[in-house]
Amino acid sequence: MANITGEGNFTTKLKPVFMELPFGIVELFSALNIFLSTTASLGNALILIALQNVSIYPPTKLFFRCLSVTDLCVGLIVQPLYVAFLLSHVTAVNEKVAYYVSEMYNVLSWILCGISLLTSTAISVDRLLALFLGLRYRHVVTLRRVRVVIILFWLISALIGSIRFSRSGVIFILASVIVPLSLVTSIFSYTRIYLKVRHQQAQVNNHVPQGRANAGEIPLNIERYKKSVSSISWVQLALVACYAPFGIVLALYICGKENDVAWVATLTQVYFNSSLNPILYCWKIREVRKAVRDTLRQPLLLINCHWLYRSKVAE
Repeated sequence: MANITGEGNFTTKLKPVFMELPFGIVELFSALNIFLSTTASLGNALILIALQNVSIYPPTKLFFRCLSVTDLCVGLIVQPLYVAFLLSHVTAVNEKVAYYVSEMYNVLSWILCGISLLTSTAISVDRLLALFLGLRYRHVVTLRRVRVVIILFWLISALIGSIRFSRSGVIFILASVIVPLSLVTSIFSYTRIYLKVRHQQAQVNNHVPQGRANAGEIPLNIERYKKSVSSISWVQLALVACYAPFGIVLALYICGKENDVAWVATLTQVYFNSSLNPILYCWKIREVRKAVRDTLRQPLLLINCHWLYRSKVAE
């Protein structure tokens, strides 16, 4: 990564700078990220509109809104900067302009992807608390506390992004800790949920009374909870699938084993998560799918009314 010194003189201080990538690879990943940027922007904007009409417990809905906002910003801001960053190495671009594009892209990427990762992890913990706290869940997980958690996520990610300006090497060490820790937390949460629900199902099959099986620990409507967890678990599975390869490449980079193509590919995979989440919301969460369908019908209805009006005027 370029670093500015003195009066505009540039020196290469840290990799990866992707200078050794062939033009074909740069062209391929630039086109792919332009497409993913468009789908992430449109998909998450639609999800944000649809969430207004979805009846989800407000703290949980706030987590989803935060995740959609960060994914939207990744599509609108980070990926276009990423494309400009890639193309700056194979086109005749002013060195100072390329440097500032690189810095802006890196800082925003670390901040927004960090928030997205932490929020997804918080959603898995939220579902775990809903299972183990049962009737006490709504008293413990409140809208005010969730707001504090989200603000804390933004502050942590902003701090990591600010470290990028001064000590670039530190940020890779922090990321190599935060990324695996977040993924392990998500996997642990859903493993515990699976085992607990399986145990509960076994108790039901053995004709244990529902009230005794719950014992004040888990939700009374276990079937509805299972559907909710099943839906959200797909989002978490996509998170692990998209971030795990980047975590591996990051660990290898810290160990001195650099591969520019692998770095670009896994970063693109991380950004792909922002396009994948809206698809999973619509596919697995029925309330969101219905709200999205109703949202899409409104402009189509207006267009049809306008067309009928013009037809009558023409007659």
